[in-house]
Amino acid sequence: MKKNMGSADRIVRFIIAAIIGVLYYTGNIGGTLGIVLLVLAGVFVLTSFISFCPLYAPFGISTCAVKQK
Repeated sequence: MKKNMGSADRIVRFIIAAIIGVLYYTGNIGGTLGIVLLVLAGVFVLTSFISFCPLYAPFGISTCAVKQK
């Protein structure tokens, strides 16, 4: 897998995942919506750690900085 996520994208995803986790565990969101958002938060954390977003690949999107030669 070629990295296609820059550091800003990774940080934003991690922050969103943390916010969703806090909202779920404080009881502000719950039920089916809470579980769906927790799964989404897990995906955000996973993609942040591996720096690869599978949805970016088919569209050719890359937020990773390009190294100049």
